[in-house]
Amino acid sequence: MNLSVAPCDDFYEYACGNVHQQEEEIDNELDEVTEHLLGKTEYLLGLVDLAESLNVSSELRVAQRFYNACLEADLHPFPAADPYYLEVIRSIGGFPAVDGASWNASNFSWFNMSVHMTNYGVEGLIAERIHPGYPYPPYLDFQRAFLGINHFISTYYTDSKRFTGYEQNEEVMRKYLRAFKLPQDKIAEVIDGVFAFWREAFEVDSEHKKAGNCEIFEPNYYKIVWNQNTTKEVCNVYFEQMDKVCARHPEAVANYLAMKLLYAFDPKLQNSNQQRDYCDRTLRSSMVFLLNKLYLAEHFNEKTKLEVLKIAEDVRTSLRISLHEADWLNGMDRNEDLLRDPPIDLYWENLLDRLVSEIGRVEIANDSYAKTNVKIQRLIVEIKRYISRHINELPESSKLPKSMLFDIGRIVLLLEPPVYDSSSPFSLKFAVLGRLLAGYIFKNNFINYDYDNDGKDYNKRVQCVLDFSNGHVSNDNKWKYENIIINMRLVFSAYQIHLKNMLKDSEHEKINETIPGLDLSPNQLFFLRYTQGFCSRPNDLARLLVVASFATSENVSQAFNCPVGSKMRPTAKLCDLV
Repeated sequence: MNLSVAPCDDFYEYACGNVHQQEEEIDNELDEVTEHLLGKTEYLLGLVDLAESLNVSSELRVAQRFYNACLEADLHPFPAADPYYLEVIRSIGGFPAVDGASWNASNFSWFNMSVHMTNYGVEGLIAERIHPGYPYPPYLDFQRAFLGINHFISTYYTDSKRFTGYEQNEEVMRKYLRAFKLPQDKIAEVIDGVFAFWREAFEVDSEHKKAGNCEIFEPNYYKIVWNQNTTKEVCNVYFEQMDKVCARHPEAVANYLAMKLLYAFDPKLQNSNQQRDYCDRTLRSSMVFLLNKLYLAEHFNEKTKLEVLKIAEDVRTSLRISLHEADWLNGMDRNEDLLRDPPIDLYWENLLDRLVSEIGRVEIANDSYAKTNVKIQRLIVEIKRYISRHINELPESSKLPKSMLFDIGRIVLLLEPPVYDSSSPFSLKFAVLGRLLAGYIFKNNFINYDYDNDGKDYNKRVQCVLDFSNGHVSNDNKWKYENIIINMRLVFSAYQIHLKNMLKDSEHEKINETIPGLDLSPNQLFFLRYTQGFCSRPNDLARLLVVASFATSENVSQAFNCPVGSKMRPTAKLCDLV
């Protein structure tokens, strides 16, 4: 804060003064807490008695064995030529640069190898996606796949060796090929072949068009990954054209996919001092639900749990009210079915336990970290596929939107200072935790703005905010305006609902929503803390929040008693953005 600045003169400086802005947009609170929790890995892994009481002892032993194996492994430089990595590559398509004459092009399928690579979370020449809504069906993204190994590559880059894209990809390919002790001329030949393939691959049309008889492709995906025999006919020009390109460069395609898979297994360490951090992060990404369960049981007492659930329910109630009152949503968006998500506590009690049990199925190899690494990558992918794979086995209470599953998994990690403090006024709790909860509730109810209903009038509303900002924010990302303003309204409304309910409760007759030494009202504290959640983001985004808040919300101006004519309230009429 910069208390020397009057909030009605420059609320951005008042709330965010002396805070360092990031060069790129990040969710700073999530990043701060993630870094903080990384240092607790060994502590959580040592909670043996707690794990036993929670009936997750076997899963904890898997986590302990993985973490120890990771720390003890020799990962710098990356042992790309490890026999087990080569065994995996050979099992899904082969590595002609290494296998030489024993590699048989007639048995190679670029599509099947790409499908198998999705089992390790790698996009080869196809990309797997899972629909975010029930019943969460898997599907293939027909858009042209990301080409390149460690850096995006384009035809502009492949036509010249002067550009970074060429140099970075050449460097990583050369590193892997050297690990197999290939001669320099062979390495150069392999790299030139991959770039020749990329140049032709960029000519493939990724439009969704019918073309020829290509139904042999996508059903293989369902059979290989999901064990489903489907007769679904799929004809897509991408498959047909890519098949022709790959037929002209079979060895180059196989080499490219093999090295891209190696890159997925590579810890990418710059030095051995980074290994502990890598092991921490890999453990958290693969077994986050186990660590969350232990963390919650250790720190998340019943009082805090009920408090957080109440905040979440108030935000949900506020959203439900807004759906009925808003004139910026179409009829479908008002459908109450969109808000019939199961209570959040059922996520912890049902789905969390199922995901934790998946960890117990992982076998940690004593003799090979490569084997363990491969199994961990498979675990990460299977966790993401879990709801889709087990949709018919899950109880109704566990059928949450897929993205909600991971958003809540991140949010529960925030339940400690500085993000969440049980002793803080509810104004601060709603401003921080409520904002995060509003984000996932809003997103997971699939609410879409019906811009067509407003037409040019909607553009005038946006222009009103731009004019109000006096050049501080741009029109480049209009969606940020709606998300920020709508979420702020939801959370403030939820906070008012919560206060109203608390005042009805005789136990809260002496409710204290102030902070000693800071002469601010509860509403002022709410808007101040809500804004500060964006302060360390890029300057433009932080100012966007401040300007759009004052431009569209009477509540903000009223909270700080900003008179008409002040810099933060230049006119009496506010912009009606939503």
